[in-house]
Amino acid sequence: MDNNSLSKLRQDIEGDVRFDNLTKTIYATDASVYRKIPLGAAFPKSVEDIKKIIQFANNEKIGLIPRTAGTSLAGQCVGDGLVVDVSKHFTEIISLDQEKKQVTVQPGVIRDELNQYLKPYGLFFGPNTSTSNRCMIGGMVGNNSSGTTSIQYGVTRDKVISMKTILSDGSEAVFGRMTTAEFKQKQQEKSFEASLYNSIFNELNDSNIASEIKEHFPKPEIHRRSTGYAVDELLKSDMLGGELPYFNMAELLCGSEGTLAFTTEITVQLDDLPPALSAMVVTHYTSLEDCLMDVVPVMEHPLQLCEMMDKVILDCTKNNRAQLANRFFVEGDPAALLMLQVSAHTEIELNEAVASLQQTIAKSGLSYANPVLYGNQIPKAIELRKAGLGLLGNIVGDMKAVACIEDTAVALPDLKDFIAEFSVIMKGYGQNAVYYAHAGAGELHLRPILNLKKSSDVGLFRDITTDVARLTKKYRGSFSGEHGDGIVRAEFIPIMIGDNNYQLLRRIKSYFDPNGIFNPGKIVDAYPMDKSFRYEVDRKEPEIKTLLDFSDSEGILKAAEKCNGSGDCRKTHHMNGGMCPSYHATKNEKDTTRGRANTLREFLTNPISDAKNSFDSPEIKEAFDLCLSCKACASECPSNVDVSTLKAEFLYQYQEANGYSLRGKLFAYNTKLNGLGSKVSGLTNAMYDSKFFGGLLKKTSGVAKERSLPKVYSFNFNKHLQKSSNQNTKLKSKVVLFIDEFTKYLDIEVGKDAIELLTALGYDVELYYAESGRTFLSKGFLKQAQKLAVKNVNELKKFADAGLPVLGLEPSAILSFRDEYKRMTADKETAQKIANNSFLIEEFLAQEIADGNLSSSDFTDEARDIKIHNHCHQKALSNQKVTFDVLNLPRNYKVTIIASGCCGMAGSFGYEEEHYETSMKIGSLKLFPAVNKSSAETIIAANGTSCRHQIFDGTKRIAKHPVSILKEALV
Repeated sequence: MDNNSLSKLRQDIEGDVRFDNLTKTIYATDASVYRKIPLGAAFPKSVEDIKKIIQFANNEKIGLIPRTAGTSLAGQCVGDGLVVDVSKHFTEIISLDQEKKQVTVQPGVIRDELNQYLKPYGLFFGPNTSTSNRCMIGGMVGNNSSGTTSIQYGVTRDKVISMKTILSDGSEAVFGRMTTAEFKQKQQEKSFEASLYNSIFNELNDSNIASEIKEHFPKPEIHRRSTGYAVDELLKSDMLGGELPYFNMAELLCGSEGTLAFTTEITVQLDDLPPALSAMVVTHYTSLEDCLMDVVPVMEHPLQLCEMMDKVILDCTKNNRAQLANRFFVEGDPAALLMLQVSAHTEIELNEAVASLQQTIAKSGLSYANPVLYGNQIPKAIELRKAGLGLLGNIVGDMKAVACIEDTAVALPDLKDFIAEFSVIMKGYGQNAVYYAHAGAGELHLRPILNLKKSSDVGLFRDITTDVARLTKKYRGSFSGEHGDGIVRAEFIPIMIGDNNYQLLRRIKSYFDPNGIFNPGKIVDAYPMDKSFRYEVDRKEPEIKTLLDFSDSEGILKAAEKCNGSGDCRKTHHMNGGMCPSYHATKNEKDTTRGRANTLREFLTNPISDAKNSFDSPEIKEAFDLCLSCKACASECPSNVDVSTLKAEFLYQYQEANGYSLRGKLFAYNTKLNGLGSKVSGLTNAMYDSKFFGGLLKKTSGVAKERSLPKVYSFNFNKHLQKSSNQNTKLKSKVVLFIDEFTKYLDIEVGKDAIELLTALGYDVELYYAESGRTFLSKGFLKQAQKLAVKNVNELKKFADAGLPVLGLEPSAILSFRDEYKRMTADKETAQKIANNSFLIEEFLAQEIADGNLSSSDFTDEARDIKIHNHCHQKALSNQKVTFDVLNLPRNYKVTIIASGCCGMAGSFGYEEEHYETSMKIGSLKLFPAVNKSSAETIIAANGTSCRHQIFDGTKRIAKHPVSILKEALV
């Protein structure tokens, strides 16, 4: 298809259609192993838009691939047609019926955000996937998602009341519950919708077909069943010989992966919120077999969830900054563990439930440790489990735990024997599989570890999947429990349900979609499961040289390939965490960590023919443009994809090929310019304040006219230290205070306050003056940054050798010693030593408090309210609690941390005229409202120089560094 047709479609709809190389790249993959380059992506704004897109597809004979969050594991969102992304505009919660406990939503509503909306009404939507903070109701319906709570609250199909859809002819239809009389009335209508009811009834009313379904579909007691179309569910209607007093076509559409109709509204049944009190018993095992043997007996209890994690996934959490703290309950080195949650309305009932469960556990005697978690410990444990699928991407190298047989579900009595036979199959292939399971539902996420870049392992991919499909069929299990058929399992549907039933599914598809426009290649007439991978099989690996050291990922390409598409970066600002601030503002896939990693992977693997180097790509440049280098992804991405570091390398390589801009040089060499300006600081600042000269400077350097320019100063810190030290009569230990480039020229008051605070508290202070290189790193001037890193590592070594801690005031400066320096210096041992000896000043003071070396007696008893906004690099590379702890030193200070994410300034980013609007939008999502709601007497604490500037520009409030607040609190 030529682009002229797509251009015409873009003109015809209210929304947008994009078909540039970048868009096609980021929509070529989902969270599966597959890659198909689409024609482009459409972003409809209305039902009329979708109708026009459907008409376009019929006329042009192309497929439409519906997409919400794109977190599907089986390849449902991958295809070579036109992707239709409803995640940006179809996001409305339409209505809530409190009496019926039903809510109607558009398909782009995020599951957890829906439950935030429902909580004040005492209701919630039960199905709960590991991706619940970004997955959308439309995708959950498409896959018939389940999640951890299905043993108590059922699967998505159980909750769907009705669906408003657009059919393949462009007509609208609402599928919901019908009585027999209503059904017969519908059959009499002259419409495409009526023809569907007649066709389905004629098929399922045939006793031979009904018998075939009952004999060959998965056992009915397996409630996680998403194999093919749910014709077995329709047979439960009384008009087809079942017991239900209604017929609901929506049950067929649920789990159909968008292959039958295009959904625009969904009405679901809600449940009352779970009991307020919960406890979780976590049973630890020395073998997987012992763990599985405990599943059946513990399921005799009314568990809220029964989840399993094995050693492979638990070990992945050791290397993830965000999840390391959530391992607090893990005792020893278990081969596997079960997470068993019970809930109750009273403490007496809860204690009885826990005691009863413990009695069953003790009777089996198979577990070696059984800690009980309460309160806020439980969501931390659940978060660890939720991160599991993404954490599997942490396996360094090309061997990955791949999704193909990870969705099998069997009846609980069959679980032990099924696993025994499964283990024999895996041993036959020399596989140590990854076990990650909704054990209480009989569903096991079993993953072989393969290298799909090698044809030999691609062969194993098919062979293992085929053997496990046959094993699952032997037990009449479901091969697609909740992740769907997609590409990876659709080929095996004839094995699972028999050819006669498969032909029935093909006929159903033809009734709904005669031209085959809805998500072709899924469920019926499937794409081959061993083709169209992310990587060319048996390719010669590209050799890509970098300045930064990516050896921890076996090179920069594999660092990008760590992204498995789990989409954690698509959570919005309504959720916890900071990843990814630019996506929070734009809601564009290209502005996610996933979008950037996919773009880098694609164009490093397939560079343009006339590129000057592997990084010379306008697509990579555009994808990285709105990255703020906040490093949230370095800690929050389960696969540890650190886009900030990838961006620094890209900028360096791209500029080496295309030259360095004047503005880039001005920001990169900002420290040198500040040093020169500080020599005549009065004149410099007067020029900055001047409407004419300041405006001219902004215009010529590409700085947003709305920004205030930071003042520069000159100050003798040595003299100030000498003066302060003379008043120090209670010497404790010696520390080194790092006077970084920002403190030296821009934030001299913070430096002065730090000196006064440390000396007043009795510390012997030595000053270390240096430029960290942060401005060079942020603009991709890596040679200059590397030169500074080598110099600083050599000079800081003496402090590390002497055991003198180096304390930093500006997080982005001091934390570069821990982070980027290890990638820029050849002496890794010394660099690590420096990293271990470098601390935020809050980290040092917090440890001193913990060690009993500091107390409230040195500070005022005055009462003050303080709200903290911490720097992004602190959140990613350290923790926020240290700032909270030190500001609580004054006994009557009431301190809270603003759940603010990134402030939006990010060094030079927020100054740049083309980024100003995005910068301020990010700040306005969480930070600015929190500051504006604070009383005038509330002190706003922010330890980042950019953060303080952004807070002033966005709220006109002056934020203070924590050391300044503490210095002012001294008595």
